[in-house]
Amino acid sequence: METVYGNLQGLKSSQLKQLQRLYHQRLPGDRITTSEFAQRLAAISTEIAQPVCAYINRRGQVLRVGVGNPRQTQIPPAELPRYGAERLCGIRCVATQLKQDPPGESALTAMAMQRLDALVTFTLTGGGFERRGGGATGYIKGGYLAHLVPHPEANWTVSPVLSLDEIAEQDLNELVEGLEAEFRREYTAQQVDRDHDQVLVVGLMTDNRSQQAFRDGLAELGRLVETAGGEVLQTLKQKRPRPHPQTVVGEGKVQEIALTAQTIGASLVVFDRDLSPTQVRNLEALIGVRVVDRTEVILDIFAQRAQSGAGKLQVELAQLEYRLPRLSGRGQAMSRLGGGIGTRGPGETKLETERRSIQRRITRLQQEVTQLQAHRARMRQRRQHEEVPSIAVVGYTNAGKSTLLNALTNAEVYTADQLFATLDPTTRRLKVIDSESHESTSLLLTDTVGFIHELPPSLVDAFRATLEEVTEADALLHVVDLSHPAWQNQIRSVMKILSEMPIAPGPVLLVFNKIDQVDGENLSLAQEEFPQAAFISASDRLGLETLRQRLCQLVRYAGVVR
Repeated sequence: METVYGNLQGLKSSQLKQLQRLYHQRLPGDRITTSEFAQRLAAISTEIAQPVCAYINRRGQVLRVGVGNPRQTQIPPAELPRYGAERLCGIRCVATQLKQDPPGESALTAMAMQRLDALVTFTLTGGGFERRGGGATGYIKGGYLAHLVPHPEANWTVSPVLSLDEIAEQDLNELVEGLEAEFRREYTAQQVDRDHDQVLVVGLMTDNRSQQAFRDGLAELGRLVETAGGEVLQTLKQKRPRPHPQTVVGEGKVQEIALTAQTIGASLVVFDRDLSPTQVRNLEALIGVRVVDRTEVILDIFAQRAQSGAGKLQVELAQLEYRLPRLSGRGQAMSRLGGGIGTRGPGETKLETERRSIQRRITRLQQEVTQLQAHRARMRQRRQHEEVPSIAVVGYTNAGKSTLLNALTNAEVYTADQLFATLDPTTRRLKVIDSESHESTSLLLTDTVGFIHELPPSLVDAFRATLEEVTEADALLHVVDLSHPAWQNQIRSVMKILSEMPIAPGPVLLVFNKIDQVDGENLSLAQEEFPQAAFISASDRLGLETLRQRLCQLVRYAGVVR
């Protein structure tokens, strides 16, 4: 039996049967509607005193009948044909409404979200409650024809009020072909040099976040998306006391996100916070575009950056542990391999297997990480046996740690103005002449993975073998990007992560980097707040000799200089 959607409460069985018979109607493929079909729809709507919507494909078949307005009866995004931003969906909606006004914002947004070929709304005589029998117009007073337009300044256009005959005579093929030709031209112009994810970023400002922290977080998320290979097209924001448990943001904002994603051609929506599996499923069902959170973007970057076998092993473990509870309801997304942010990486092919198989894989990876941990412990013991002091270079991502290591030791560690450019730890020997004793001292400097605000717990666990380089080091060199506007927050984020380490790290030397890019006011502020810190420019090799002497003092203070 054909399903009638929407608000069916209070309808008689005879009225339901009338609605179900609409499925048996067949309309001409080249006409938006016919007078007979529109009058029949209006007659039922008048009888039940509710708006009625019929969704019709280009072959003239009625695909969906609903009681309610276009917003209440719309087709879920997952059930719509997906032709891309240059095509309409191939379905039109013929609807009745009890008011005499043009279609409202809600109905037009529903049209845009579904990318309908057209939306026709007929107003009924007497507001839908005054019966008229046998007149030339029957139950219909007039109607409006609305459709999308491929212009950034407007999402749609609505005609002035038209008669039933004027709407019935509209050539659907001509309308659709003309619109899709315009959409193709606009889409082609937008897609020049676009071979990566087109991203809509969504930020939620809650009561427990300051304005500055919120702005800094959104800016950092934009950098993360770009580092992962995406392009941020637009950012939407909402302020709420707390996240909505089902959709993070409110219902109206979800509609705005869906409409904006359609309008700008976004292929991915990224939220600035962690999402639960239920929230991801609900958002994807309502928006019709893949949705990921901040953690998944970071995981994707790690998947691209990991070079060593150990790094790839740990990335795969982090990915699987994160995605395991999110497999349900995302079968279509998980079947795409290497399709963009959140869908690639060493462990991606495992995501199509059964849950038990994935769990077995996780268990085996955890064992391998434990073995890796033991191997690194033996390497550290060997270095300690040689009585060479070790210093771990830590800091916020993109602070310049690898650049500093290269400048001090002539290493060739990969560097780039990107977040998480380095994942795999690199250890190099540094010889310095102590200015006090005039003796040569050897140090071991280890470059570590960059920290980030609210580092995902799954990454902390998966990279515990890497982070042990921090806890086992004799001292730490904490590199700070002084040119970053949020450098103070970044210091606090790194120190918070260090304080949560299972073993308290050794003494810390704070090193402010990139002083060549800083104005005098910021430099004076940092010198006043942190008088014991070192100030350098690793790229311009400024202050490196002073830093070498400070490193000697650091290991002497740690009590490890032999």
